[in-house]
Amino acid sequence: MNSPPHQPSEPSISALAWVFLKLGLIGFGGPAAHVAMMDDEVVRRRRWLSREEFVDLLGATNLIPGPNSTEMAIHVGRRQAGWPGLLVAGSCFILPASLIVTGLAWAYVNYGALPEITGVLYGVKPVIIAIILQALISLGRTALKSAVSWLVATAAVVLAFVGANELLLLLGGGGLAFAWKWLRSSRPPSISGLFSLPVAGPIWLVATAGVKGTVNMAVLWPLFWFFLKVGSILYGSGYVLLAFIRADLVERWGWLTEAQLLDAVAVGQVTPGPVFTTATFVGYLVAGPTGALVATVGIFLPAFVFVALSGPLVPRIRRSPLAGAFLDGVNAASLALMFFVTYLLARAALVDVPTILLAVFTSLLLFRYRVNSAWLVLAGGVAGLLVYGRL
Repeated sequence: MNSPPHQPSEPSISALAWVFLKLGLIGFGGPAAHVAMMDDEVVRRRRWLSREEFVDLLGATNLIPGPNSTEMAIHVGRRQAGWPGLLVAGSCFILPASLIVTGLAWAYVNYGALPEITGVLYGVKPVIIAIILQALISLGRTALKSAVSWLVATAAVVLAFVGANELLLLLGGGGLAFAWKWLRSSRPPSISGLFSLPVAGPIWLVATAGVKGTVNMAVLWPLFWFFLKVGSILYGSGYVLLAFIRADLVERWGWLTEAQLLDAVAVGQVTPGPVFTTATFVGYLVAGPTGALVATVGIFLPAFVFVALSGPLVPRIRRSPLAGAFLDGVNAASLALMFFVTYLLARAALVDVPTILLAVFTSLLLFRYRVNSAWLVLAGGVAGLLVYGRL
């Protein structure tokens, strides 16, 4: 079913804050799940954006470094309420996870263990799979609108399964759609704006690549610069962050142990919101509450900068036939990567009969009765506690 006709609306700052606080609080499952929930809230329910606009922003976030779901929140806020919306939507999406992770870090430091929430995740994960599936179908109907887009998506899925680099798949998908449009054009149209979107990343990379964390203010300045640098250059899954942490904070500087790094991985998996809030946990272990704040600001600040630079260019890119074709290819590849991630998540989430039944029942409620995904996530957590306790 296609999305209803878009009726432009201008939400208040308080409405933006409420929506993204809620999403940050219930957003288990990683970026694919976050994007699915945002689609449900801002496109289907509130109609702040058309699905076409939403898909364009999704493609744009995949072309810049940083946490994609956080950048989607920032994009939506900027599109709806300018600079105040950009700051409010992004900050509110990050805030719940940051506070939860800080609390877990405090418990970890003081008691040497993490609270047990396995049962909650047992029930939430199958619900997340159903939510992502619904979003994939809705977004796919918008993004996969030609034979070329289907070809790009199919090729991207196959290459993702054999381990191809995510950024290369996105650029390759855009390049293929661009080339097809160019060859079919009797008179080559303007390509103004084609390379404007990805340019923010390289500029920021040049500005920060030389930073090595050597500013002498105990640990805080090196900690801030480390996470600022990582947030400026990191493409792909948020879990790639862990490789950077291990290389510098474990092996190079010795600020963390291997065991603490594994616990940081666990925190990233069991908390809602952006996976990048793993930096909050690491910052707390290294330098207490101030370290948690410094690490959080460092890892997320580049996302605000990139969206502020690239966001106004998305409509300009769409107006150019060739640049629009490039963005269509990127969108198709983005959906393919989202499908690949969903497959991996499903293998980990649907582990027995109760989880499979929970995913099927959730799908029924979503597709047939359009139940709000927030209530489904909460219900999944309760069901998980009840069922897991009896296994």
